[in-house]
Amino acid sequence: MAPERALGRIGHLWIIGSGRTGLSLGLLLHRNAAVERLTITGRRPAAPAHPLFPADAEYRRSLDAVPDAVDGIVIAVPDGAIREVADRIAALPVLASTPVLHTSGSRSTDVLGGLAERGHPVGSAHPLAAIADPVSGAERLRGVAWGIEGTGAARTLAEAVVHACEGRMLAIAPGGKPVYHAAAVFASNYAVALLAVAERLMDAAGVAGDEARTALAGLARGAVENVARSGPVAALTGPVARGDVETVALHLERLSEAERPLYCSLGREALHLARQTGLDSAAAARLADLLGEAE
Repeated sequence: MAPERALGRIGHLWIIGSGRTGLSLGLLLHRNAAVERLTITGRRPAAPAHPLFPADAEYRRSLDAVPDAVDGIVIAVPDGAIREVADRIAALPVLASTPVLHTSGSRSTDVLGGLAERGHPVGSAHPLAAIADPVSGAERLRGVAWGIEGTGAARTLAEAVVHACEGRMLAIAPGGKPVYHAAAVFASNYAVALLAVAERLMDAAGVAGDEARTALAGLARGAVENVARSGPVAALTGPVARGDVETVALHLERLSEAERPLYCSLGREALHLARQTGLDSAAAARLADLLGEAE
């Protein structure tokens, strides 16, 4: 990819993977007029039903059908298939100067080793977005942060993709990809799991499911906004933040054997934050004993 295109149109981008991430990325790049030409390769025998096809992107069902004059390649396949796809690309008649990215959150650029050995600049660009649908996912990608790895032309391609998606870049230190992805799991996947627990407890309290879900989502949204605005220490509220030992004890008394360890584990994390706000040492000690004993 020519350097002058770094913050402009990408040229001919080849996206390998016709799942939610690949199609969402392709659609947003097209909507933002960020690519001159877009080719998508997938396993389906024909192009999926999607706004990109047939007019705005070319669909190919086989890696052996190599597009011509490719400026950059994005591998958007399941994590376990990245190395295999990369090795297959390395055996294709693609210019060795062509930069290649993958979109995995947990895998480093090591999985592109076969391409690197052939001379390809390699990197990764992972969007911090929950993409549940290949069409609405395009707007989910707009403006989000991306975890970035790579140097040279791979970094230039990653920057072009992020810029085209109106996003922000998070530079990941060498070897930091698994921990980076674990952070994303805590913030997204486990937040969903915690809301599921909260909804179950609301049901036990007699609150109807739809009403509980709406109320809890609003409560969680406010907490997230407070963290974004002030940071987790200042955003912490609730009984641990207040040093309310009696309320925590009441919770633990009524929770099930399955729910209590989770409550205690998170309670200890909350206590760590509360201590930073100057929580009374006697209350903190009582909470630490209570949360530890119920583990």
